[in-house]
Amino acid sequence: MKISQKSISLIEEAILKAIAPYKSDSHSTTVTDIHLQPNLGTGNLSIFNDEDQELADTHIEEWVDYPMEGFYSGIENILSNLLTGMKERGEFDDISILKPYSFVLVDSDKETLAELLLVDEDTLLLNEGLLKGLDEELDAFLKELLEK
Repeated sequence: MKISQKSISLIEEAILKAIAPYKSDSHSTTVTDIHLQPNLGTGNLSIFNDEDQELADTHIEEWVDYPMEGFYSGIENILSNLLTGMKERGEFDDISILKPYSFVLVDSDKETLAELLLVDEDTLLLNEGLLKGLDEELDAFLKELLEK
């Protein structure tokens, strides 16, 4: 799935709006995850917390006529990359949400489809790119170990 830079900017603005209430100077912490719910039919992206309070929404025109096949896997990739970039830029550094917390992709029934980003200092979320080739490396290691 490819979407325009304008659409990516709209999504990023919605995410920033959604986390704005959690940015504060106080030390109070909230326990929640952030749920991103794209709607293929309307083109809307709604962002909720754990209590189903809508934090932000935006309209992505490109999603309205997009075919259903591959939509969620495509949007998962886009959102994951966007959120990772935002994290690397420090956008989530001063949020008063208790860590670890996640940005989660959900469907229209609010069922979890994928964890897009885990925000935690000590935890690394394993993904397909990180695990690619691990089987071969482990097989080679075991074979070498058994031969000695």
